[in-house]
Amino acid sequence: MKSQPVHQGRLKTPFHSRLAALDTVNEWHQWKGYSSADSLFCEDVEYFAIRNATAVFDLTPMTKYRITGPDALDYLNRLVTRDMAKIRPGRVAYAVWCDDHGQVIDDGTIFHLREGEYRLCSQERHFAWLKAAAIGFDVTITHETEDVAALAVQGPTSFSVLKTMGLEGLEELKPFGLTHFEFQGSELMVSRTGFTADLGYELWIDPDKAEALWDALFEAGKLYGIRAIGTHALELARIEAGFLAAYMEFLPADETVRTGVSRSPLELGLEWLVDFKKPNFNGRRALAEEKRNGSTWRLVKLDIEGNKPAHHSYIFGNEKANKGQIGFVTSAAWSPVCKQNIALGTVRTPYGKPGSSVWVEIYYQREMHWNRMMAKATVVDKPFWFPPRRGATPPGPY
Repeated sequence: MKSQPVHQGRLKTPFHSRLAALDTVNEWHQWKGYSSADSLFCEDVEYFAIRNATAVFDLTPMTKYRITGPDALDYLNRLVTRDMAKIRPGRVAYAVWCDDHGQVIDDGTIFHLREGEYRLCSQERHFAWLKAAAIGFDVTITHETEDVAALAVQGPTSFSVLKTMGLEGLEELKPFGLTHFEFQGSELMVSRTGFTADLGYELWIDPDKAEALWDALFEAGKLYGIRAIGTHALELARIEAGFLAAYMEFLPADETVRTGVSRSPLELGLEWLVDFKKPNFNGRRALAEEKRNGSTWRLVKLDIEGNKPAHHSYIFGNEKANKGQIGFVTSAAWSPVCKQNIALGTVRTPYGKPGSSVWVEIYYQREMHWNRMMAKATVVDKPFWFPPRRGATPPGPY
């Protein structure tokens, strides 16, 4: 097994030169050792590129592991709660993996690249844990974050841009599918995946071809409103989609210090990812017990009255039996496209059932003065943003 690289200082992705040339605000942060842009021009403009045109986000710092070998499928099925035997070559699966107590360590996507060949992508790094979990399996695990450059290409005109770039046959690619193209003598993998709940793709290529891919993409997108974006715009789209983020909706179970602060997939609304019909997997016994006895927490999506985002807010019960605190908001935003004050949060069961009402305590500052308000909120069970084009095959031209 290839060891995980260790670096001093901050790395630059293969797309950094192109991003730096567009940067006007100099707002960057560290993403697993790489420089990643918060925004490049204006996060509002970048957000509307996601919803109205084509947005391009540098995905290279996402942690990537290649998993191969005769026992690759058995290994992954032991590792994650989902039945990976159902994910055939050319498909991508969203998955979570847990510790022995059924608490989520992380979530991510698993690409079934070819028969017996997988790529696991996640926010956090798990090389040591993946190696320990591989004991007894004939598998090879390779840390390949630096070996693969990646772009998220998202928005209603993304298909038109990629089609103009010459990717023939892309119209046949279904959501969570992947396919391969030739690009300047190198292999370009395109997956119909993303973190925006909109029509979109992710592009994966050798780092040596990264700048050439960027140039070809932006040349093809000149008439389609293509724009590079930073993390802030993507984060707003993520909340509208109702997607989870580590350190927001949950803490990785292997990094917590206190008990009771991590979450199980059942508590995160991910019961559909837990397959009790397959053989043993990490955390199965604890999750089966939780399913029998009930969960302590429940993830909720909130439609909140007013227009003040409920950042870091407490959630209170609406029933006469409990007017006290029942939970807290984990992510919040005013959604420009939905025209809603939205939030994700976690509440104690049995509260937070879809259709029920709760109260959210919101603090906001105006001209140095803090204001407090109690806003009524409704628990909803659907994503805030889920346009039909997201799943249309073939995608319509925009």
